[in-house]
Amino acid sequence: MVVLIDTNIIVDFFMTREPFFEASSEIMKMCASKELEGYIAFHSVSNLWYILRKIPENRRREWLIDMLGFLKVIGVEHGEVIKALKMVEFKDFEDCLQDRCAKSIGAMYIITRNTMDFSKSDIPAITPEAFLSTASE
Repeated sequence: MVVLIDTNIIVDFFMTREPFFEASSEIMKMCASKELEGYIAFHSVSNLWYILRKIPENRRREWLIDMLGFLKVIGVEHGEVIKALKMVEFKDFEDCLQDRCAKSIGAMYIITRNTMDFSKSDIPAITPEAFLSTASE
């Protein structure tokens, strides 16, 4: 199953943020074990670099390189960025790009804690907890 992992899930995992760590960790383990075919949007890598800026640079590099050992990076072409810019029903442009990336890989879900931000998405958004509940059925 192909999924796009939103930036907030990865931050929860790296920063051991409670109460979100357990579910995010399970999602990352499923991607690492290839139970899920996990993707991350290209722009999320630079966002993570910035968000994690309080972590020493060498450790950040190591974390991101390790993560990219099991999450594939996906970008979109010019035309998809134009479509994203025209998606006025979204509040956040970054979420439009996530949607376009998820669509381009044929993702079944965008796994995120901010499902409301994706209410107009072409690809359904699901929380890690809801996804894990669905996957165990």
